[in-house]
Amino acid sequence: MKNKILFLFFLMMYGFAEANVTLPNIFGDNMVLQRNSEVKIWGWGNPKEEIKLVSSWNNQEYKTVASNQAKWELTIKTPEAGGPFTISIKGYNEVILKNILIGEVWLCSGQSNMEMSASWGIDNGDEEVKNAANPNIRFFTVPKLTAASPQNNLLGNWTESTPETMKYFSAVGYFFAKRLREDLKNVPIGLISSNWGGTPAEIWMPEEVISNDSLLLENAKKLNEQEYGPHQPGRAYNAMIHPIAGFKIAGTLWYQGESNVGSLVYDKTLGALITSWRKEWKENFPFYYVQIAPYKTGTNNFSNVTVRNSQRKLLKEVSNTGMVVISDISDTIDIHPKNKKSVGIRLANLALAETYKTNSNLVNGPLFTDFKIEKNKVIVSFDYADGLYFKDKKSNQFEVAGADGVFVPAQASIKNNQVILTSKKVVNPAKVRFAWGNTTQSDLFNKANLPASCFTSEF
Repeated sequence: MKNKILFLFFLMMYGFAEANVTLPNIFGDNMVLQRNSEVKIWGWGNPKEEIKLVSSWNNQEYKTVASNQAKWELTIKTPEAGGPFTISIKGYNEVILKNILIGEVWLCSGQSNMEMSASWGIDNGDEEVKNAANPNIRFFTVPKLTAASPQNNLLGNWTESTPETMKYFSAVGYFFAKRLREDLKNVPIGLISSNWGGTPAEIWMPEEVISNDSLLLENAKKLNEQEYGPHQPGRAYNAMIHPIAGFKIAGTLWYQGESNVGSLVYDKTLGALITSWRKEWKENFPFYYVQIAPYKTGTNNFSNVTVRNSQRKLLKEVSNTGMVVISDISDTIDIHPKNKKSVGIRLANLALAETYKTNSNLVNGPLFTDFKIEKNKVIVSFDYADGLYFKDKKSNQFEVAGADGVFVPAQASIKNNQVILTSKKVVNPAKVRFAWGNTTQSDLFNKANLPASCFTSEF
């Protein structure tokens, strides 16, 4: 009997200890919270336990009661950028989060080119690492995990940018943050890195998004088991995105697509991912992505360029999106271009122009809008076409086709920031395309020295 009482006593004590106020690991010391916002903070406690939160920037107290599912949630107001601050969360126990900054938070996701750090060997990496100490840039790295169902927590912790931490963090993310701070001055930047090399987009969204769409489902069935990562829809989302969904962010950076080369519907796939994430966050945050680099892929001459064209098309299909083109800073024989600094800066310039409105410079490369036929001439128009020029004075990357769909090279010239095309082989042109090849690096630029995206008027 005595042993039974002791057992019940320890069971009660264990249960009480387990019911202590706890938070997901995304909330911790050194974190960055989104400025000038209503930020959701959540966690667990004893059912019906009263939870009190006090934020040091205004000493305001927030209260709630844990549900019968032992969950609680509070929405707090954050000030203009600053810190460091503390947050106290008290129930039967007290949790104090220290060294918190208020600033701008961005989620960096995708596959290996987003994951790629200075330790992999980037351009001028040693020098960048040496100068990476910056307590106003903070990192949270999500570990590679999969799950068959959505998870409510993940491992990881926030760290300040130091030579040691920056060396193993997303280089694109770091250079993005560094450039943001040039224009946003003293605003801290928080980066959440959730990446997995060699993964297709399908694993990064809820499984039901794929299973409920016949087009996406049919395409997902063609995915092959990868040596270095999962291919099943939803598996990375469940373990690496869902646990942080709702953590207030300014927006998302995305660099992925190499593992979807061969897909004819990548714009629909990525569009579904964006929509699903915005639904989970309950916010139409900006989604800026990198067009994958020209690269020799397999035996199909057009599999890589087809995905790049899908990425271009997505801009008009999904609102509040932006794309940076990197064909001029890529290496067609290395799927991991080493110039990550320029990629991060181009993404940051896009965000500074579109999200923060502090950059009035031209931040996009030329993007095909339409074309018209005048007798045997094709006149091609672009957005962001100021100062249009060919890198080598002339271009052999434009092609035209008649109704038969057979493309042949066209002579190209520039007039009034439009491209004029003619071909003696096509008397009645009906279609046009540009830089249409897996390894073709665009030779058309604007005055910002940014390259034009490949395109085809066919689709």
